[in-house]
Amino acid sequence: MTLLPPTQLRKVTEQPAFPTPSARLAQLINRFQPSPETVVLFLAMLIGGGTGMGIVTFHYLIQLIHQLMLENLMGQIGVWGAWTLACVPTLGGLIVGLMRWRTQDFGPGLSSLIAASQGTEIRQPLRPVTKMLAASVSLGSGASLGPEGPSVEIGANFGMLFSVILNVSQERQRLLLGAGAAAGLAAGFNAPIAGVFFALEVVMGATSFATSAVSVVLLAAVVAALIAQIGLGAQPAFDLPVYQVRSPLELPLYLGLGLGASLVSVTYTESIRGAKACFAGKVPGFTFLGRIPEPIHPIIGGVMIGAVALHFPQILGVGYETVEAMLQDVEFPLYLLVVLLVVKLLMTAISTGSGFIGGLFAPAMFLGASFGSAYAKILAVAFPAISDQMAAPPAYAMVGMAAVLAGSVRAPLTSILMLFELTRDYRIVLPLMAAVGLSVWLVERIKPTFNSNSNLQQIGLSELKDEQAEIVQQILVEDAMYPCPKKLPATLGVLDAAVEMIRDRIRSALVIDEAEQLIGILSLEDINRALALWQTYSNSATEIPDNLSNQTLIDICTTEILYAWQDELLSEALDRMSLRGLHQLPVVARDKPDRILGLLEREQIALTCNLAVTRKALRHYLPLLPTTDIVISH
Repeated sequence: MTLLPPTQLRKVTEQPAFPTPSARLAQLINRFQPSPETVVLFLAMLIGGGTGMGIVTFHYLIQLIHQLMLENLMGQIGVWGAWTLACVPTLGGLIVGLMRWRTQDFGPGLSSLIAASQGTEIRQPLRPVTKMLAASVSLGSGASLGPEGPSVEIGANFGMLFSVILNVSQERQRLLLGAGAAAGLAAGFNAPIAGVFFALEVVMGATSFATSAVSVVLLAAVVAALIAQIGLGAQPAFDLPVYQVRSPLELPLYLGLGLGASLVSVTYTESIRGAKACFAGKVPGFTFLGRIPEPIHPIIGGVMIGAVALHFPQILGVGYETVEAMLQDVEFPLYLLVVLLVVKLLMTAISTGSGFIGGLFAPAMFLGASFGSAYAKILAVAFPAISDQMAAPPAYAMVGMAAVLAGSVRAPLTSILMLFELTRDYRIVLPLMAAVGLSVWLVERIKPTFNSNSNLQQIGLSELKDEQAEIVQQILVEDAMYPCPKKLPATLGVLDAAVEMIRDRIRSALVIDEAEQLIGILSLEDINRALALWQTYSNSATEIPDNLSNQTLIDICTTEILYAWQDELLSEALDRMSLRGLHQLPVVARDKPDRILGLLEREQIALTCNLAVTRKALRHYLPLLPTTDIVISH
C-alpha cells in the first residue's frame, strides 16, 4: 500500500472551511435528490436568468463605452479637426490589445464549446466576463462587429459552467449548452423563437429535435427574453416597415435576390477567413504581420477602421442605425449602397482578423440590407416597366438581411424565424423562404460544409491537433483498407448469408457474380431489414410467401455503389462516404471497376488514423527505446 505524503494527504481529506457557491449548489441538489428532468429544467431557468442579466449588463456596458468614447471624448478632441474620429477605434484597439496581452486569450468560442459538448477537451479556461468586457470595448469604440456573438457566448458559457460544476453526462452537457445559446440569442435580439431554433439547428444539431430538448431550450429562452425585456425594453431590435405585396409575379425577383445574397455570403465568410490568415502571416505579402505580436494587431485594425470611418462613418460599430434607415426608406444613393456594402465587408473582416471581439450576425444583416436596397434600385433602373409591380426597396432590404445571414451562418430556419419575429407580418414569409432557401442551397454548392476535419471528428478523431490532421490527410486508401474482404455469391440465400456473417463476425461483405466480379455490397442492416419483413409476414400469415423465402443476396444488396481507389487519399474517400452517409466503400482498380482490391470501413479508417498519429509521435522517442524492432513507415 502506497502512502501519500502528509501535504497531499491533507489535500485529499480536508474539506474547505467555506464551500464555494458551485459546491453549495451541488450539495443542495444532492440533498433533495430530484429527478434528472427536474434538475435540467431547474438549471435551464438558472441559465436563462443568468444569461438575461448578463446580456442586459453587456448592452449597458456598450452604451457606456460608446458614450465615453464617441460622445465625451470626441466632444473634447473634436475641435482639433475631423481626423480625430480615427482616434476612437485606435484607442479601442489599444485597450483590447492590452487586455489580450494581459490574459493571452479570451476563452473558448462557441465552436470550441460545441466541440467540447461532443467530447473534445477544453484547453482554454472559461472567461465570459473578460470576453464580455473586451466585446464591450470593441463595439463601443466602433469595431465593425455585432453584439449577438458575445451574447450567445455569454449564454453558452453559463450552460457549460453549470454542466462542469455538476459533472453531468455529455448528452446533458450539450443540452445545457444549447439552452444557454438559445437564451443568449433570444435576449440579444428579443426573438425567443429564433433563439430556440438557433440552438437546435446550429448548436445541438438536427438530431436533437426531441421533445425533452425543445422544452429545456424553450424555458431558458423565455426566461432570458423576459429579463432582457425588463432591462432593455420590449421593442424588437429593428423597427421594420409594413411589408407590401404588389404582385405575385415578384417571386422570381426574390429568387434573384437569393442568388446575389449567396455570392455576398460566400465573399463575406471568405474575406473573414482571408483577413485572419493575413494577420497570422500566412498570406504572401502579409507575412510581416505574423511577426508582429498579437496584442498589437487590434491597434493596427483600429487605425484602419478609423481611417475609413473618416469618409464612411456608417461602418462604425454595430450599424443598426444605418440598417434601420435603409428599412425606413431613407434615401440612399445607389453608389453609396454599393460602397457601404464593400467597405462594411472589408472592415468587418479586418475587425475580426485583427483581434477585436464581436459577432458576425449584425454585419451580415447590414450587408444584406444594403445589398437588397441596391438590388431593388438596380431593377427599377434596368427594367422601368416592372417598377410599378415591385415593392419598395425596404422590402428587398428585409429579405436580403435574412438571405445573407442564412448563407453566412448556414442557419436558414433561424434566419427566417428571426425576420418573421421582427416583422410579425405573415405576407413576407413566401418571398423570405424563397430567397433564403436558394441562398443557402447555392452557398452549400459553392462551399460545401463537409470537409476532412469534420469527417475525422465523426469517426472519433475530434481531438486531433492541426499538425496531426495534416498527417492523417496524407494517408492513402490502400493503407486503411481490408485487403481480403468477405465475398459472397449473388445467388446465396439470405439465411445462409446471415449465418456466415455471424460466424465471421463481420458487418459487411462484397457480393460477386460467377466470374467473381463485383456487383453489389451487403451489410448487416440489409439482412436485418429482410428478416424483419419476413417476421412481419409470419405474424400475419400461416406461411412466408415464396418470393420472400427464396430471396438471394442480389435481391437485397446495394447495387448502386460508390467506389474508392487504392492510390487516392483516404480523406477524399472519407468525404464521399460522409456525403452519402456510408459506412463502407469497396476498393477497386481504376482501369477495371469490377476488379476487387479491398474494402474500406469507418472503423478501420479510425484505427489507421490513430496509428498514423502514434507512429509520428514515436519518431521522437524511438532513439530512447531499448530495441529498434519497431519499424516506422513513411
